[in-house]
Amino acid sequence: MGTVMADSSGKQNGDGKRKPLVFAVDDEPMLLELLTLVLEPLGYVVRTFRDPASAVREFEAANPKPDVIITDFAMHRMNGLDLIRDCRRIVPLQKILMVSGTVDATVYRDSPYKPDKFLAKPYPAKQLADLVKSLLGK
Repeated sequence: MGTVMADSSGKQNGDGKRKPLVFAVDDEPMLLELLTLVLEPLGYVVRTFRDPASAVREFEAANPKPDVIITDFAMHRMNGLDLIRDCRRIVPLQKILMVSGTVDATVYRDSPYKPDKFLAKPYPAKQLADLVKSLLGK
């Protein structure tokens, strides 16, 4: 039997590799639950945040940093572009997927801070999973 290794979040798998960590940020609890239901069975560790400001604070403190951040655009206190700006100031090459049911990809056309990928809501679970995999280079 192989050695089981744990990462700093305590999540582990049987081949000694850390499971990819995803931060999911959305002010709708049901959408966070959906993201978790789609991604966890595929081997991801999902940390959910309803408040983007607390997600940025956790991101800054996180070790290891998440492999991917999935953020909604329209949230109460700050929008997804604000979250992208704040996270990219900490880690300029952070992989980020923005999802939205209220705007399309033109919302960030003139922004200096852009997500790596954009996904319109509602979306099929497979499309979400494929985009996350592509961001991880898998």
